[in-house]
Amino acid sequence: MARSKISGILLVLTGAICWGIGGTVSQKLFQLDGIEVNWYVTVRLLSAGMLLLVIQSCTRERSQIIDVWRNKKTAAQLILFGLVGMLAVQYTYMASIKHGNSAVATLLQYLSPVMIMIYIVLRKQSALTRKDLACAVLALGGCFLLLTNGSVTRLSVSWLAVIWGLLSGVSAAFYTLYAVQLIKKFDSLVVVGWAMIIGGLGLSFIHPPWKADFAGITLETYSYLIFTIIFGTMIAFWFYIASLKSLTPKETSLLGSAEPLAAVGTTVIWLHEPFGFYQWMGTACIIGMILIMQFNRSGSIRTKQKQPFSRD
Repeated sequence: MARSKISGILLVLTGAICWGIGGTVSQKLFQLDGIEVNWYVTVRLLSAGMLLLVIQSCTRERSQIIDVWRNKKTAAQLILFGLVGMLAVQYTYMASIKHGNSAVATLLQYLSPVMIMIYIVLRKQSALTRKDLACAVLALGGCFLLLTNGSVTRLSVSWLAVIWGLLSGVSAAFYTLYAVQLIKKFDSLVVVGWAMIIGGLGLSFIHPPWKADFAGITLETYSYLIFTIIFGTMIAFWFYIASLKSLTPKETSLLGSAEPLAAVGTTVIWLHEPFGFYQWMGTACIIGMILIMQFNRSGSIRTKQKQPFSRD
């Protein structure tokens, strides 16, 4: 195997694992006193967005940082994407973690490919195939097992966690579909970086990041916060995108499936969250659905979508 391909595999695996661990570290943050979802999402979006634009400024395409604002239509699309796409997917995902756990939130968000499939079929842009139906069955079955652990009378997490998690999947579906027109014109780092800043600024009007009890925030809390910004967001996006220089989008997407595994593993091992046998089966169903959809990219509904490189 060529050295460049090995480096690409290492990059995408590192990025995906950072995303997964980042969700679990976010859960740990919410378990500490003084950290609130609105403030956390605002700080994370603004910090990570600026760091991604700094990375872009070191490339040959640094001029795109300003060029994206020169066209009024593109600027309006970017603002809408930042508020309805980036902010929505970040906030709903974090709210699901807050009310449940990182494992369930990540797996529910990964139902977004099925939501995209349903949307495109309803729009009559593609016919439903047997593999699409198989993915839908795996997603629904996996979701049932994940959320109930085999019980028909109670949920394994709160209703709020489920609702926010499903909204996260819907937001991720919109994020993926709407970003296509922007990603075709500009580098992903530019689009994602500005979208994060726009989303963070939008939420700042509701919850200014400087209005917090900083005296009550401990060194441990700051260390977790810095980890989620640098490794769980900036490094994750950067490495994932960099891997495309030596891997195909299909290979990158398949290896990116390590994210939910990392989220589940760290949630269970580090935070000691209870995870039953049927929940593991549900996890396997959802990951199976992801793999089937990625293996079938050549003829699937998602083939025409140029991905904006994950959501978390």
